[in-house]
Amino acid sequence: MPSEAGVVKLDALRQSHRLTDKSAIMRSQALRADVLMLVTAMIWGSGFVAQTRGMDHIGPFLYSGLRFALGSLCLLPLVLRGNRQNANSEPFLTQGLLVGGGLMGLALALGINLQQVGLLFTSVTNAGFITGLYVIVVPLLGLVIGHRTGMGTWLGALLAVVGMFLLSVGENFQVASGDWLQLIGAFVWGAHVVLVGVFASRHDPIRLAFLQFATCAVVSLALALVFETFQWNAIIAAGPAIVYGGMIAVGIGYTLQVIAQKDAIASHAAIIFSLEAVFAAIAGAWLLDESLQLRGYFGCALMLTGMLVAQLWPKKPQLVSA
Repeated sequence: MPSEAGVVKLDALRQSHRLTDKSAIMRSQALRADVLMLVTAMIWGSGFVAQTRGMDHIGPFLYSGLRFALGSLCLLPLVLRGNRQNANSEPFLTQGLLVGGGLMGLALALGINLQQVGLLFTSVTNAGFITGLYVIVVPLLGLVIGHRTGMGTWLGALLAVVGMFLLSVGENFQVASGDWLQLIGAFVWGAHVVLVGVFASRHDPIRLAFLQFATCAVVSLALALVFETFQWNAIIAAGPAIVYGGMIAVGIGYTLQVIAQKDAIASHAAIIFSLEAVFAAIAGAWLLDESLQLRGYFGCALMLTGMLVAQLWPKKPQLVSA
């Protein structure tokens, strides 16, 4: 019969193995989330080209409404399939799910339409930099709701902001009227990232994404009915941009955001999402023949460094409750 000391050592060894296994699972989930968020940033960055092309033919509210309506339709089969497979789990629509999807959708509608309208009164360069300031807004909002932000995240966010400045802002940076809309939008985008982080861990991400897309589509189309005119030939001309923006940027990109943030801290997610500016610059150079100066390449390098710093900065050990 083992001694009391032997039993204690055996229990300690088993607990150590359980903690090791749990830590490995958490690292795997975090890595998966980082990869999904990086893919999301790539999709959003390339989608910025379609976003700009779409407004060559139709108004900003109509473009937003149509592409988010298309994104909702793309997710509908997955929502219905998931509902059949999980008939005995969470009901199809709960109060918490409706509240979460509605709040996320309202923030998304406000953010995306501020960005779209702002682009009518400012340059893409200014818009890209100012919108990306949510990389600082997110950890600040996190402090308000009680989230602790480590030094690595703050340092990574600072490097990302400096990098975005070098990437997006030229020598003659001027404050245009649309810049103020983009600045307000940066706070809205920060709130959206925080909201996704809060609700994605509580509800099915596919249903949550569907509800936020549908909410954004309804709000945007309502604004289009009030402020814009509809011309079918213009909508058809904007068709390729709507299809790409709806199926890829919304249907895939924003859905991956919700799935990834289920296992990610909002402030850390914001840094990876800020790489959207890097991929937008690459897409602009490739598809729009825009050139990237040396300072732009240096800015990209700083943003990548910021992401790595936030990811690899040593974390303070946390006590595990029994």
